[in-house]
Amino acid sequence: MSVRLLLAALTVSAAALAQTSLPLPATGNVTLPLEDYNKLVELASKPPKPADMPPFPYIVKTAQMNLQVAGESVTGTIAIEGEVFAKGDRKVPLVSGMVVLDAQQKGRELPIDAGAAVLSGPAEFAVTVEAGLPLTIEPGRASFTLPVPAAGTVRLTLSVPGDQTQVTLSPGLITSRASQDGRTTIEATLLPGKPALIWWAARLSAPSPPVAPKEVRFVSDVKTLISVNQAELAVAALAEITVVEGEPSQFDVHLPEGYELTGVTGPTLLSSEVQPKAIRLIVRAPAAQNHQFLISLAIANTATKAEVPLVTFVGAQRETGEVLVEGEGAMELTAAEHGGLRRMDLKETSPTLRSLARAPLHAAFRYQKKPAEMPALSLEWVRFPDSSVLAAVAQRAEVTTLVTSEGRSLTEVKLTLKNQAQPFLKVALPAGASILSCEVAGEKVKPVTGADGSRVPLLRPGFRPADAYVVSFVFVHAGAPFEKKGGAELSLPKMDVPIGLVEWEVFLPQRYKVADFGGDALSARLLPAAVESAPQAQLVDHNDIETIAKLQSPNPVVVDPLRPGQVGGFIADPAGGAIARADVTVLHLGTGVTLQAFTDTSGRWMVANVPSGRLRIMASASGFRATAREIDHDAGRGSWFSLALQVGSVSETVEVTASAPRLETSNAATAIVITGNSRESQQVERASRQNAAPKDTVVSLNVADLQRRVVGVLPIGMSVPHTGTAYHFARPLVVDEETRLTFSYRSK
Repeated sequence: MSVRLLLAALTVSAAALAQTSLPLPATGNVTLPLEDYNKLVELASKPPKPADMPPFPYIVKTAQMNLQVAGESVTGTIAIEGEVFAKGDRKVPLVSGMVVLDAQQKGRELPIDAGAAVLSGPAEFAVTVEAGLPLTIEPGRASFTLPVPAAGTVRLTLSVPGDQTQVTLSPGLITSRASQDGRTTIEATLLPGKPALIWWAARLSAPSPPVAPKEVRFVSDVKTLISVNQAELAVAALAEITVVEGEPSQFDVHLPEGYELTGVTGPTLLSSEVQPKAIRLIVRAPAAQNHQFLISLAIANTATKAEVPLVTFVGAQRETGEVLVEGEGAMELTAAEHGGLRRMDLKETSPTLRSLARAPLHAAFRYQKKPAEMPALSLEWVRFPDSSVLAAVAQRAEVTTLVTSEGRSLTEVKLTLKNQAQPFLKVALPAGASILSCEVAGEKVKPVTGADGSRVPLLRPGFRPADAYVVSFVFVHAGAPFEKKGGAELSLPKMDVPIGLVEWEVFLPQRYKVADFGGDALSARLLPAAVESAPQAQLVDHNDIETIAKLQSPNPVVVDPLRPGQVGGFIADPAGGAIARADVTVLHLGTGVTLQAFTDTSGRWMVANVPSGRLRIMASASGFRATAREIDHDAGRGSWFSLALQVGSVSETVEVTASAPRLETSNAATAIVITGNSRESQQVERASRQNAAPKDTVVSLNVADLQRRVVGVLPIGMSVPHTGTAYHFARPLVVDEETRLTFSYRSK
């Protein structure tokens, strides 16, 4: 390519760059590849991109209308702000439907034609327009229609004559009202571009001559709750004002120094204003004789002492009140009263005042304020670390239900309870159920019925439990009568204490065959055999209890081995019948450690973690003589002993001095062989195994006891079945939950 051609290409490119207003390169000779030359030619042939135009030539952002009513007209100013986006002069509509008296922009007059102004752009603008409207006056009413500018946000401030004038507008929303110097001022938000109709009540007659204001006299009663927590002091004052003379439109309340008003409410309260040292309460009904206010104050405080002044009303002829002090969390609080306060019992305080409290109460006072006194409290406290405390817990619940052919059910609930301080058990009975009797540690007490359910006493006068004790109650439920076949449902009430294990025995009439059980509880046959532990007893392995019962021929007797450290056996009567709930105590003579357990329905018992040494095993049951035996125990392997109790008084004790047979291990992995000649132990074990009924159908003594109590103890006329079948269910860890049981039945 020749030099002339290159110079011509550069000239063309320079001309194209000049058209796009780009800086030109310095003159000279440049050698370019053909590809770059073609790109330059292509760029030079493209037309320049047109500049983007704004979608709207202008916009009106806000309009603030400040108007007042005087005579028969409405006048004021309208401050309008916006922005012109397009270049040049644009005609922007500002106001319409109003008489424009003056318009200014940046201190200069601005011509307005038909509510529009010519504004230059692109630039922001701020225009102030003075305008007016005629007022329409009708009998008992004054009104006008206000044109609203089409701005993004339109706010209105309107002043009308009269105190507490009820101004109404539509459409729009009034956000505040205030009265001062015979005029009422409202603030409102209007709908942009939509005319608003504004009206209020007005008198056409000539104003009456001024009347001298009546003297205002009133008395107050202030109930104050002082709350002490970790971060602040809170004061809640419930004030009742009784007007004796006059029609006060406002009340002033002393505002303690440093306190912040957090809330004030009342049925007759119109508004409230915070003054430098007072709170002004404006009421909407000055003629009312009674007013009520709830005033809340708070002040930040992380110290351990504080001076707390009380809420008082300015100008009250007489002021009385009560003061209640509560503390959040665990603390020791002392209060010193000043200014006419007198200490009172917490039970004497007003129920209304106590209902405001949400924390433990510490002190209460009453006072009658004198003119020269200012009631106040000096508080000082010591806070203790919080710790979770469970007031009451039930280790187990033993429930027995008798069901009649008429569908009625009688249920007894026995709770083995550990109670710290809970006085009542809240029971949510099923619909149609009622409590018949209650007992606390074997003595009868009366149930309590409240608005939110029934309550069973957990304590009684003079009873201070140091360990677990039994609380029981009986309730009756009227169900649907049984037919030839069908379905039924039973339920246990919610109880507001956690229960470790619920054992439920249901006794149904013999004439019905029952199947298809369902609900929240499990069948007892699905659970391991239960061995109840007395207080401070050791836990046992229920699987070992099942293997112990696998007794074989009389001599030798072969049983599966116990685990190391376990001691167990059977307790039976002379005929070989199992004794349920017999008390077994194992005393280690070397260490003095005592372990306790109760036998189950098959007469079996077991304790674990027993160290090696000489043991004294004692067994007792109601109606039998207590029996004791001493044996040598090797903790390296389990020890198996059974006892037979003789009929007699519990106070009689039978001491067995003969040594028990030693347990030899022929195959520690498979079995233990008893090679001794203790026929008593073998007979007890054999008879207990033969007489033991299946655990899911055996009828316990609780059923017979409840049947006997229906006849002459419980205040109820009910025919309970005396022959039938018992079904056993269990549910672990029940916390304020209802337990349901469903089943189907048919007549045999």
